[in-house]
Amino acid sequence: MAGMNTAATGLPAPSFSSAAATALPAPSLRGRAGRGGGRSLANLLFEEFDSKIRQGLLREGDKLPTESDLVRDYDVSRTVVREALSKLQAAGLVATRHGIGTFVLPARAGAGLTLDARELSESVDVLAVLELRISLETEAAGLAAQRRSEEHLQVLRQALQAFEHHATTGGDTVTPDLAFHLGIAQATGNRYFQDILAHFGALLIPRTRITSLQAPTQAPDYLRRVNREHEEIYNAIARQDADSARAAMRIHLTNSRERLRLAQRASAAA
Repeated sequence: MAGMNTAATGLPAPSFSSAAATALPAPSLRGRAGRGGGRSLANLLFEEFDSKIRQGLLREGDKLPTESDLVRDYDVSRTVVREALSKLQAAGLVATRHGIGTFVLPARAGAGLTLDARELSESVDVLAVLELRISLETEAAGLAAQRRSEEHLQVLRQALQAFEHHATTGGDTVTPDLAFHLGIAQATGNRYFQDILAHFGALLIPRTRITSLQAPTQAPDYLRRVNREHEEIYNAIARQDADSARAAMRIHLTNSRERLRLAQRASAAA
């Protein structure tokens, strides 16, 4: 999307916290979606902010409008806003700080993920599993927040610490990643959550099937983002905030899905 301008998306700029952004009112996206070749409202909103970031209208450290402001300015639902923000996060363009806001990240060289033809076909199964996990693990996270014990929290914390250690040293991050998700399933107190997730095993972790994600120039940034998302889930479960735990898990798995889709798109265009 590099090089896109506001004319490409057809969306004038709303007022931003960034001094670089113009202060024109934002129209509804609904009519534009119908005339834009079937693009969804979330995709249009993603493209608008992707374009502004890549053009420098929004720069590193700038804070995006609040969720409520985006709903009002663009006349869309909160679901649309959250999906668009999730796509921006998955693309590595923004990061959300809990209770503070969403901020533009520094530009990264060679940020796109790539797959070869064999990996592209294999990734279809991973996408299907991720779709199932979004519904299954979102609810599991909420139940875990309501039912977790201190022992459950200790298991999750140990998995997080092991993940961070191996991500830093270049070791195995798949095992603690899997342990974290299975630990949440166990904390629900419903053995069927754990049975279903255990059935998939390491297939739950997309990067076990996408070897290009292990490339040295990409893995550290990728793993840092995964670790931050895990921390958000853990913190919500620890404070027994079921709604936030569900939201954090949904964001994490949606980001995983979008990262994989971006990799597919880059490979198909190559």
